[in-house]
Amino acid sequence: MNPFQYVSPRTVDRAVSLAADRGRFFAGGIDVLGEMKEYIASPPVLVNVKDLPATRDITMGKGSWTIGANVTISEIEQHAELKRVFPSLQQAAAEVGSPQIRNVATVGGNLAQHSRCWYYRHRDIHCLKKGGGTCYAQDGENKYHSLFSGNPCISPVVSNLAIALAALDAKVAVRRGKEEVKLTIPELYAKAWENPEAHHSLGPTDLILRVQVPDDGRRSAYMQISEKANFDWALVSCAAAAKVDGKKLGKVRVVLGAVAPIPYQVQAAHEFLEGKELNDDVATHASEIILKDASPLAHNGYKVPIAAALIRRTLRQLVG
Repeated sequence: MNPFQYVSPRTVDRAVSLAADRGRFFAGGIDVLGEMKEYIASPPVLVNVKDLPATRDITMGKGSWTIGANVTISEIEQHAELKRVFPSLQQAAAEVGSPQIRNVATVGGNLAQHSRCWYYRHRDIHCLKKGGGTCYAQDGENKYHSLFSGNPCISPVVSNLAIALAALDAKVAVRRGKEEVKLTIPELYAKAWENPEAHHSLGPTDLILRVQVPDDGRRSAYMQISEKANFDWALVSCAAAAKVDGKKLGKVRVVLGAVAPIPYQVQAAHEFLEGKELNDDVATHASEIILKDASPLAHNGYKVPIAAALIRRTLRQLVG
C-alpha cells in the first residue's frame, strides 16, 4: 500500500473539495482499502465521510423512509420496522458478507463499491475496466460474470442493496458539484452499462448522502443463490415488489443481480405481470421474458436456470 493522507472533514462541502484532487471517499473502507492493498488504486488522500452530519439516521417520513449513507448494513438488517415494511431490504442486507463486515460496511459504500472481477482485482492485469483494451473474462474464466451487457466488459454489479432498492423504486440523493441531485437506481448505474470503465454513474467527487424509499404499500422479497451458505457473493440474486390483492399483482418490479453491470430489469416483464393473478405459468412466462436476451458464455450458462428459478420463487413470496 502506498502512503496517503487521511482527513476527516465535518461538512459535505469540505469533503467534496478534499476529494477533488484525486482523493477517495472512505466510510467502512472495505472496498477502497482492498483496492489500495492490491495496488489497483493509490489515492493520495482518503476522505473520511463517516462523521458527516445527517448521514447516520433511519427516519420514517410521510410516504417514504430515509436511510443515511453511513447507516451500516447491520443496522438495516436489525431494524425491526424496516424489516416489516421492506422485507426485501432486510433480506438483502442479511446476505452481505459476514456479521463483522456488516457492522462496518455502509449503505453508501455498498452502492458505490467497485467490481469484484478477478481480472480487474489482479494487480498485474490491465483489463478493459482499468483502461486496457481487453476484457479477459470474455474468453477466460467467466463463471461469475454477466449474462447481459451493453459493452464488452462483463463484470456484474455486486451490490445486494441496489437490487432490493431498484425493485422498491428508491432514489439516491447525491452531492454533485454544488448541487444535490436525486438518482433512481437505474440512473445510478446507467454508465456501467454503456462504459466498460464505469462501475456506476458516480464521478470521483460525487458523494452519496442518503437513500429515499417510498412506502407505497407494496410487498417485497429478495433471494439469492451463492456457492456457500454464508459470507459469499451472489451467483444470482432477485428482488421483487408489487401491490398484492389476493394473488393479483400491481405496480410490479422484478430485478436481477449478478447477471449484468446494472441491476437488471425488463419493462416488458413488468407490463406482462401487471394485473395478473400469479400462478406457476405466469411466473414462468415472466422469467422467460426477463431472460430472453441472455448471452451465456463458456462457464456461466448455469446462471440462466438459476435466475429463472429465483424469479419464480421470489414472485411467489409476494403472494405466499
